[in-house]
Amino acid sequence: MISKISIQNFKSLKDVKLDCANLTLLTGLNGVGKSSLIQVLLLLRQSNDKGYLKEIGLTLKGDLINIGVGKDALYQKADKEEISFAIDFLNGKEHVNHLWTFGYEENEIKGEYKFSDSDVLPFAEDIHKPENLDSLPFFNSQFKYLNAERWVKNQYERSDTQVVRNRNIGKHGEFATHYLAHFGPKKEAEIDDKLLYPKPPKKDQSVNKTLEYQVSAWMNDISPGVIVKAEKILGVDAVRLGYEFESVDGNTDEIMPTNVGFGITYVLPVVVALLSAKPGDILVIENPESHVHPKGQSSIGKLIALVASLGVQIVIETHSDHIINGVLITCKKNEAGESGIDKDLVKIYYFTREDITHSSKIDEIKVLNDGKIDKQPAGFFDQTENDLSYLLGF
Repeated sequence: MISKISIQNFKSLKDVKLDCANLTLLTGLNGVGKSSLIQVLLLLRQSNDKGYLKEIGLTLKGDLINIGVGKDALYQKADKEEISFAIDFLNGKEHVNHLWTFGYEENEIKGEYKFSDSDVLPFAEDIHKPENLDSLPFFNSQFKYLNAERWVKNQYERSDTQVVRNRNIGKHGEFATHYLAHFGPKKEAEIDDKLLYPKPPKKDQSVNKTLEYQVSAWMNDISPGVIVKAEKILGVDAVRLGYEFESVDGNTDEIMPTNVGFGITYVLPVVVALLSAKPGDILVIENPESHVHPKGQSSIGKLIALVASLGVQIVIETHSDHIINGVLITCKKNEAGESGIDKDLVKIYYFTREDITHSSKIDEIKVLNDGKIDKQPAGFFDQTENDLSYLLGF
């Protein structure tokens, strides 16, 4: 588990230190540094995957993230041409700190290129290079990332390497259908009792624990009556996704994803990723609320909190007060003895921008008893109140 992140001179993150928890929520206006913080995690991960983090440095372009070249990475008003990332890991009961410092030289040419124009930033001289990183969940198959851009198609490719071996649904959710088709009915993929949706998707069925059943059950909050169908296509290296809907006289015929509401397929990878996560996993999700009705967003927030309570570390970037409120409701339920999450396992951070330094400013919003928060800074999900005040003439 990541317990703390420290960042210096990366994009708008001039000097940032964040304590992390089982569930860490990042929110704020657009362009204030939320995505940049997630990019730090992705850059470290992809640099290690490509072998750069052992001896070379940081690669800014890869399968997970592409932020350009050195001048795109350095904070524009940095007083020192170095970028530093430090992460504290809680490995069992042991705290392990790793620090990476990368050099950046605007004018001096090293070899045949300038670092400012290169997509690789070398280690600063004489820096200690952390070893044995692959033993940490962040650097092995326990790390999962789901991008804000998710794919909506009728058929998806198969990948036994990603799905069966690594249990990964892909950064765009492109393997979620294969994952559901492969693991959905299996006993080994049965989910924890705490995650069981209270209402079965069919009135004449009792609740069961299989992944395919529970995915449909949770998806019911997003589109009532939906039943998710995922199956491998025999003789073809692809899997098919479809939906049926309950009606008073039975189920509808199967409908292709491109012929139903866009948000259903857009959120499906989020639900699959959450319900398939295991204790010790680290899950990073951008904008889980995209294209989803507010009621469904609140349900996603509750599911996120329940999964985090089981020992999965989750980092969420969100613009949704409904996601936040769903989490807070789950904190309150925990106090009442219902399935929920301890408030001490939740961190909420609100990002703004300093006008003079053009750097990110981060406020922690602490969760109190009964799902309340300790403060509401200007701009922290207060737009509804502001709009109503104007309409009502206050």
